[in-house]
Order: sequence, then structure tokens, then C-alpha cells
Amino acid sequence: MSSNKNALIRYKTLDKCLKNKYRKYTLEDLIDACSDALFEFEGKESYVSRRTVQLDLQNMRSEKFGYEAPIEVYERKYYRYSDSEYSIHNISVNESDLKAMNNAVQILKQFKDFSMFKEMNGVIQKLEDSIHSTGQKSIIHLDKNEQLKGLEHIDILYESISNKRVLNILYRSFTARESSNYVVHPQLLKEFNNRWFLICQHKGKMYNLALDRMESISPEESIQYIDKDLDGDEYFKDIVGVTVSETMASRNVVFFVDSHNAPYVKTKPLHKSQEILSDTEEGTLFKICVQINFELERLLLGFGDSLVVHQPRKLRLRLQEKFKTGLKNYDNLNIPDDH
Repeated sequence: MSSNKNALIRYKTLDKCLKNKYRKYTLEDLIDACSDALFEFEGKESYVSRRTVQLDLQNMRSEKFGYEAPIEVYERKYYRYSDSEYSIHNISVNESDLKAMNNAVQILKQFKDFSMFKEMNGVIQKLEDSIHSTGQKSIIHLDKNEQLKGLEHIDILYESISNKRVLNILYRSFTARESSNYVVHPQLLKEFNNRWFLICQHKGKMYNLALDRMESISPEESIQYIDKDLDGDEYFKDIVGVTVSETMASRNVVFFVDSHNAPYVKTKPLHKSQEILSDTEEGTLFKICVQINFELERLLLGFGDSLVVHQPRKLRLRLQEKFKTGLKNYDNLNIPDDH
């Protein structure tokens, strides 16, 4: 059992003892009560030290956890609450706390239409009721689109990752003529640019499958699940987007952004590795260290003529070719002028 859970059990036990009007509790009695409570939860002997209970009482008296419990020692050896109506379970909150909680509820409400958050609806309603929410419109608006194709798959994918189950996914990529069956070991769900992806292992390699290209999903009970124990922050640390290569090394990407657009890149870095190499009146030279993938190219192209890649050369030439093709497409466009 975790130390945090142990502490919660002790606080709950001490609270029960301190508000008991029909029994006197010495420090030794409180130690025994906490030890008994932990034994009941863990099913094994778990003696709580004198020092631990003294620190618990000190923490409950302090503002550390917001309790400020009125614990007193009377007759020089017994412990109780000086306020007989007090309990750590009915702590009042001030106006500032209510405002912060209400803001949090408004943010949570923006997720409740997603299928994977349906179980939260009741919790959100209880929170609104308990803090007397005014029903005000949310000040914070998150970019989301509940109509995205593929969101209906989130439930089964989430449960399969949580319960470590292999799946058989009928999948058709944008470039494939026909659908194919992928037997996958799902590891992570990733949202990027308002699209959802499943990070999974298939035939010994890692794949990212777009949810909107999945046609059907069924469990594959006969195959044992392979847990890659992925940490999302670590797995995606060297990329922009979702496409991770297991063999590609990160490269230094050096790019120039003109003075009009440089502030946007300074305040919203393209990647956490971003550095400023030089800053002039004409613009700013930046450097990031990432794997070069499709999403990075799309991001750089999105800046249009305000950004120029200097290094690596291969990436610069590829983007240059795309701009040339784009210009040719515009030159060949045969559309009547607006009147």
C-alpha cells in the first residue's frame, strides 16, 4: 500500500477517534487505533510509530492540508477536538476556493460529450451541485470536435490499453486501396492537431494508427499481450506530432523566421528543444533538435513565406520543391476572376 494511502487511512482513523464524545483517547490509544485500521486494510500486522502519529496530529492542526483541526490535549493526556462538531470531512471553503472549483467544473464540462468521459457526467453534476455553480458560461474554451470520425472507438481502445488486451483492427490508410487486418498490442492514445491516434505494436514494430481510418475493432483473445510500458512524455520527446521512428536519430533543424512572425515562434516554441541562435531586425534564427517527420514538414510549410529552413539541406530542398510545386499549381489554375 502506498505511503499516501496509509496517511489517508491514519487521518480518517484519527478523525473518527477525536470526534468520539463517548471515549477518552491517549496518544497510545490513537497509535493502536491507527495500527488496527491499517491491519484491517492491509491484512497484515502494521505497527504505527509514536512519531508518525505525532506528526499526523501536527499536520492535521496545521494549514498544510487545509484541515486546521482544533485538536486539544485535556487532563494532560487525552486528545479530542475542542469543537465537538468538527470533522476533517466537512471543511468549509471560502469564496476564492468556490470560484476556482467552479472554473475547473466548466473546463470538465467541455469533455463530457466525449464517450470516454461519460462516466464523469455524474461526478461533474455533483460538483456543480456541491459548489452551487451559477451555470455561467465557461471563460476557457478548449479546441475540440465531438463530430470527428473515429471517436466512437476511444472506449474500446482505452479499455484495451488499461486491461492489456490484444486487438484485431480492420484498418485502411489514406494510401491503401483496400483495408487490412492489424493484430495490435495497444499502448497509448494520442491526440494531435484535433485528430486521435493509437500507438501500438504490430509485428514487432511500433505504429500510429489514426482512429478515423479504423473500420472495425475486435478483441484477439488467443494472443498474449506485449506491454511496452511506454511513457508518453518520454516516447514523444524528440518529435513534433505522432510519428516516431525507432531507428532515426534526432537532427538539428535550423530555420529563420521573419521579424513579423518571430514573436509567435518565441512565445509558442515548435518544440521544447527550441533555442534562439541569433536575433536581428530582419528576424530570428531558431534551432530545434527533433526527428524529421511528416508532421514537422507540415508545420514548417504552414508558415509559408515567413519561414526558411537553413539546415539540414535535405529538408530544405524538400520544402523548396513543395513550394515550387505549389507555385506551379497556382500558375496553372484556370478559375475566372471574381467580379
